[in-house]
Amino acid sequence: MDPHPTSSSNEPKLRDHVYDGIQEYDQKLPNWWLFTLYITIVWFIGHWLCYYQLGIGSSDQDEMDKVIAEQKAARDKQTENITDEQLWAMSRDAKVVEAGKAVFMTPGMCVTCHGTELNGMLAGAKLPGLPLNDQQWKYGGTPKEIFNIVRKGSPDITKGMAAWEAVLGVQKVSEVTAFVLSHHHEGEPITKAPDSPGAPGAAAPAPVPAPAPAK
Repeated sequence: MDPHPTSSSNEPKLRDHVYDGIQEYDQKLPNWWLFTLYITIVWFIGHWLCYYQLGIGSSDQDEMDKVIAEQKAARDKQTENITDEQLWAMSRDAKVVEAGKAVFMTPGMCVTCHGTELNGMLAGAKLPGLPLNDQQWKYGGTPKEIFNIVRKGSPDITKGMAAWEAVLGVQKVSEVTAFVLSHHHEGEPITKAPDSPGAPGAAAPAPVPAPAPAK
């Protein structure tokens, strides 16, 4: 008697080979699986030729740089169009002010240098930051000027605040500005601090020495 009876074409076929009691199927792969494999091979060859050999198409890095550039352009356009009136209106919106306060009071953020009362003091000790609750400003006290200082940082980075836009984003910068403005009222006088650039009595920049004459 044949130990391997003939089976119909629809039944699984086993090879005669046996290893450790294990047999293998002797079946053809489904056509849909083979077509998928062939299409993948053709796609890979086409992609390899176009991208790596002919320089057609852009890389993931190029696409990412493009998206980042578009976002930066949109952000710059948004900040260029913001006005003093809009910032004053935000300072009267309780939800916006509360959001700005939450950012301001976060440890390691604005409160670290300007204090919880925005007076630049902590338990009687002077903090590195300038007071934000008076009418004296070093680099300008209009809403747009305050916004730009928070966004871009102090003009003199060695003595002033760093730029926060990269950390907070434009939305949170505007909310922090609104929180600061909520401690002021529209139309109040703005005075320059004694050490403000261009203020009377401010130290003039050291003159640049003339080059020594050539011998």
